[in-house]
Amino acid sequence: MSNEHGLHARPAARLVGLVNGFDATVTLTDLDTGKGPVDAGSLSMVATLNAQQGHRVRVGASGPQAAEALTAIEQLAATAFGDGPAPPDGSAGDRPSSGAAGGEAAAGGSGLDVAIGPAVLVDSGVDTGGYVAGDNELERLGQALQTAGDQLRELRDTTPEHGDIFVAHLALLGDRKILDAVELSISGGASAPAAWQQAYDDLTTTFEALDDAYQRERAQDVRAVRDRVLRILVGAPEETPADGILVVPELDAATAATIDAARIAGIAVRAAGTTGHGVIVARSRGIPLITGIGDVDVPPGATVAFDARTGSFEVAPDESRIRATIAERRGERERAVGQADQPAITRDGTTIDVLVNVGVVQDAIDARGADGSGLVRTEVLFGDRRTAPTVDEQVDAFRAIAQALGNKPITIRTWDIGGDKPLPFLPQAKEANPFLGERGLRVFRSRPDLLRDQLEAVRRVAAETPVHVMFPMVTTADEVAWALDELGATDGLEVGIMVEVPAAALRVATLAKDLDFVSIGTNDLTQYTTAADRTNSAVASLADGLDPAVLQLVDHVVRNAGVRVAVCGDLASDPQAAVLLAALGVHELSAVGPQVPLVKARLRQADLTQVDTAAVLAARDAGQVRGLL
Repeated sequence: MSNEHGLHARPAARLVGLVNGFDATVTLTDLDTGKGPVDAGSLSMVATLNAQQGHRVRVGASGPQAAEALTAIEQLAATAFGDGPAPPDGSAGDRPSSGAAGGEAAAGGSGLDVAIGPAVLVDSGVDTGGYVAGDNELERLGQALQTAGDQLRELRDTTPEHGDIFVAHLALLGDRKILDAVELSISGGASAPAAWQQAYDDLTTTFEALDDAYQRERAQDVRAVRDRVLRILVGAPEETPADGILVVPELDAATAATIDAARIAGIAVRAAGTTGHGVIVARSRGIPLITGIGDVDVPPGATVAFDARTGSFEVAPDESRIRATIAERRGERERAVGQADQPAITRDGTTIDVLVNVGVVQDAIDARGADGSGLVRTEVLFGDRRTAPTVDEQVDAFRAIAQALGNKPITIRTWDIGGDKPLPFLPQAKEANPFLGERGLRVFRSRPDLLRDQLEAVRRVAAETPVHVMFPMVTTADEVAWALDELGATDGLEVGIMVEVPAAALRVATLAKDLDFVSIGTNDLTQYTTAADRTNSAVASLADGLDPAVLQLVDHVVRNAGVRVAVCGDLASDPQAAVLLAALGVHELSAVGPQVPLVKARLRQADLTQVDTAAVLAARDAGQVRGLL
């Protein structure tokens, strides 16, 4: 599997649609997990097989058109099941940029991340208490399925940019395994709503038990299809949100695609997570959005406001303050973009280099005002390939990034795989806890060939343009020594490591002795320090990069590294946090592309001598840190 999230709902729906067009029985088996065989004509079976990127999947077929089916599947697989290979120039194509906003407070595509308005409450679920069963439940279900199908096909055709989502919903609606279970239940005496809800609740539970966070969020699609049919069966109308801020338990794709963006001031989602289809659609439409607001009590019609930058959600806020913030943010962005090419020199005279994180060449092309790239994610750059890139191919890609950035310095991170980042051309054994297993540099100690090719490409490009190289997931001095031996002669090439593990932060003086720089990856450092997975809604609030414990580690690194210190995690993309990092002594910040102008603008306004870093480091929690900022 070469797809970033494996056979999730959309590529699975394409496969199911293809399979069901042949007179053949097709099965899938995940050879890496041993799961299967499952029916390839059932979306629920294919999606919950949970075949991940890098897994080997065996396809079996029997029946009159078995050979034709296998040929067609092979052709579909060659296009990453319709998700598509990277364009030959390495640009982003139809894939999301690696600079997509992330975290629990995800700013909308308009660039505004704050909103105010009356709360429009939409509850999840459908009240089936008043339904009266008859002697024609199967017929009622059939009619409801036809109506739901018509609605989804209209959504598919009227929102082509999100059509694949509704193709997946249609596949769920017509899933023969689910329909068989529903019809069996009705034949046993259950009402159509009860049978339908039970079958879809069971499927939801299966999705929520998957070990991949992205796949778990596909349970939202299951619930959306469930509720669509239930509303039709009980005669409940489609909810049409009125003017204001939509407050929802979770956001389904149909709602996000069809609401009037001119009437909805923003969307506040109670559930955590930023990869649900509804969140993705809303963000792409430029609707201000915040997720993870939790169970805060929101009376219908009450004035509410949120600031996605700070992660705050308020009931009965100071309206004049919020509206002033909206006007300020709008003007801030316009000014920042206009001045993006100016250096980030603080009021006290400190120059901070602000660079851009790059996952595809297009990120470098789109970057405004970046002083280079502080992070080239090679595992993303070549992550859609089924075979390892050659040295020449890597040289071409690195050269294209450097040229797009005007031959300013670029920092190439060597293959950072493992955990949630598999490489299709470098399969790994299944681990009980992959985030604490073979990740980053650790992978290559026992199989260094792929790393050696990459280092050769880095050395070649470094002979033409300023290049730095850094090694990820380093913990010990022995790992640093091994990496330097593999790199060999540097000839002016600057060398560093990622500081992502608390042990590396604490012993940074030892690790950095023979290095030119270190770069703090605040995403992993935060998760490892707080023992909290940001994609797990139960503990996501703990994984806050502004937790004083994380900041104390950053401070320790700055004070003890003895070399240049950069930050390339999410904190570097937060303008307020960027000022704090600079005040702590960080020399370089590498942000997602759209945030580079805003980070530079905020730094120009700051006097680092006025930042009370001692109070920040002694703060009680991340909330108090934000208050101090």
